[in-house]
Amino acid sequence: MLKKSERLHQMLRFINQKQHFTLKDLMQEFQISKRTALRDVESLEEMGAPIYVEYGRYGGYRLLNEVQLPPISFNSQEVYALYFAIQALRSFSNLPFQASFQSIHEKFMDKVSDRQKEDIEKMQNKVSFQHTVQIRDSRYLDVLLLASIENQVLRITYQRGKQVSKRDIQPIRIRFKKGFWYCQAYDMTKEAYRVFRCDRIQTAESTNLKPTKLLNEDTIHDPQELWTPSQKAVSFKCLITDHGIERAQLESFPSIKIKHELGKTYLLGWYEPHELDFIVSYFASFGKSLQVIEPIQLKEKLKKYYQALIDHIE
Repeated sequence: MLKKSERLHQMLRFINQKQHFTLKDLMQEFQISKRTALRDVESLEEMGAPIYVEYGRYGGYRLLNEVQLPPISFNSQEVYALYFAIQALRSFSNLPFQASFQSIHEKFMDKVSDRQKEDIEKMQNKVSFQHTVQIRDSRYLDVLLLASIENQVLRITYQRGKQVSKRDIQPIRIRFKKGFWYCQAYDMTKEAYRVFRCDRIQTAESTNLKPTKLLNEDTIHDPQELWTPSQKAVSFKCLITDHGIERAQLESFPSIKIKHELGKTYLLGWYEPHELDFIVSYFASFGKSLQVIEPIQLKEKLKKYYQALIDHIE
């Protein structure tokens, strides 16, 4: 439970945002009794908050004007939680807006108390952080992120192997996975949703192209729902064990779902014809925890993959 001083600081921020509030609002937001809420309102008034009472059916409390909030302060538990979060930045050579771990870490450590510094130093010897290190630089993370926020279309130069192409894309979100940054986007040229490796984007420039109306933020809850199979897509069904479930959850894809049915668990989904080699390699990583049921083509391709591995060893 929050200490009173800390609760009052949070309450100041809360009523600053709402302007008009009731005791019930305070009771629900801070999980306190009506008596405590009344005492807290009195304490806020003593602190100088310009609160006045509104009577009537829709009455409550109102601020005459915004309160100048005190500087943000963190308790020790929050400081340690922030330190843990900052450690996640250590593995990134690129961050949006060119932030770096070293500068953030130095500023953070400069603001904590001597006692908290001592505790953090002890913590460093008690906790091990195992990071997935960023493998390749991605120069346009800030451009991609801003475009996704501002609903803009970018023209990018995309290089995959020796193939270089110009693409007009509408970024949806960026994500970090297994050492690489990825950009989920709508490809305006192909009129389809695609995932682009950010380190393969050689240039990225703003355009005056109108964004697609299909990307309505009010209706999109999960961008993964936007990925739909083409007419050439191949459906698959695989039986998986408990270990297989953990493996699938560790590395998930928009086109793959886990389904429990009659006491068994299946991996269901689809892949495009050009993704066959990728899906075979992905399923091979499951080992004995996955058994392909259909289609036959995928099962045969997986057998050839295993045979090629045996031939390579021999």
